[in-house]
Amino acid sequence: MLMTVLAFALALGVLIAMHEYGHYRVAVACGVKVLRFSVGFGKPLLRWTPKGSSTEFVLAAFPLGGYVRMLDEREAPVAEGERHLAFNNKPLRSRAAIVAAGPAANLLLAVLLYAGVNWIGVQEPKPYVASPPAGSLAQAAGLKGAELVQAVARGDGPLEPVVSFDELRWALARAALEGQDARLQIVRPQTAAATELKLPLGSLETREADEKLFERIGVVAPWTPAVMGELLPDGAARRAGLREGDKVLAVGAVPVVDGQQLRGLIRASVRGTEAVAQDWRIERGGQPMQLSVRPDAVQQGDQWVGRIGAFVGAAPEMTMVRRGFVEGLQNGAQRTWDLSVLTLRMMGRMVIGEASLKNISGPLTIADYAGKSASMGFTQYLAFLALISVSLGVLNLLPLPVLDGGHLMYYLWEGVTGRQVSEAWMERLQRLGVAVLLLMMCIAFFNDINRLLG
Repeated sequence: MLMTVLAFALALGVLIAMHEYGHYRVAVACGVKVLRFSVGFGKPLLRWTPKGSSTEFVLAAFPLGGYVRMLDEREAPVAEGERHLAFNNKPLRSRAAIVAAGPAANLLLAVLLYAGVNWIGVQEPKPYVASPPAGSLAQAAGLKGAELVQAVARGDGPLEPVVSFDELRWALARAALEGQDARLQIVRPQTAAATELKLPLGSLETREADEKLFERIGVVAPWTPAVMGELLPDGAARRAGLREGDKVLAVGAVPVVDGQQLRGLIRASVRGTEAVAQDWRIERGGQPMQLSVRPDAVQQGDQWVGRIGAFVGAAPEMTMVRRGFVEGLQNGAQRTWDLSVLTLRMMGRMVIGEASLKNISGPLTIADYAGKSASMGFTQYLAFLALISVSLGVLNLLPLPVLDGGHLMYYLWEGVTGRQVSEAWMERLQRLGVAVLLLMMCIAFFNDINRLLG
């Protein structure tokens, strides 16, 4: 819990400070006098004014935002000698640049964070696919499990190499959410020649990017050998005589390909509310053996599933994914661009009802993921920060009057018509923007609570 709170607070502090620093830095470059730079709202906890600067820097009590207060005649009287330093007296291009600098800073931060992950390197599972669930697109396309995916193409695009299972899932998710089919270049077990197969992802008409999407695609987890891991003292596996390290060859008449398939066979071993005994053929120390295993029937939600009280499947084969300076920076920029475009498309689809509002996450989910990513390691936490930084940058570019994108919308109107938006219209639009933002926050909190309770 403490790690979750600290990781969440650090994430907010870094992302908000970077956003406001973008506004501040460009405002100073454009000759605007900045009165206050604040990270957080409410009562100041810490404040200081650097020597030779007119800007007061503040760390406030509530870290759910921040602001840069500039000299502006619309907010307070300005001395005649400082009128040229006021924000409202600057040219349109300067005002637009200052407003756009906040989201741009978040997107730039995301590029650098993703690049940092690439430079440091991270251990990820190799793109060997587990046996696909029954009825999935991957099963229908001919995947059986243990195939190595070398490259993926979205739509009519070229094949792009994938070096990890995470890259594979990212490519498939993008294709599915954009309504595109995918082509996979694979190498099957005990073969050397690469072959291609097609996944008709465009037929999914998916509305959510969740685990159910990957179950329908059929690429759920990386391939792992069907080997027994640690056994619980009172579990069905130990009662049946299974031992750690046993390799499962078949369950009944079904040959077992990997741990994913074995977990599915165990889950499906229940008839009604009673577990059914299974004949397992295993290999122990190079010798074949036959055991009868009766899983325990456990209620999960509104259905009963089988459990054996053991870790099933060894760890997947891992690879260190590390890139050089230029390649890492290019990959960081590409990932930031792809995420930004995907986020905008998902938002657009939510507005017209083609994507579920369940995709909206709030601070509770973000805090939960912050803690989980921090516990997984430094590079995972950097990747989490990059993802949230992209979301923050894109969100602030939306044309809502209370956001930076709303102010840019005003400046677009001013640039086209030659006159500023009237005070009356600004007040009406401001109220509309606040209402929309509050609605989005309510949906986000509702989704957060459902996720945590579910």
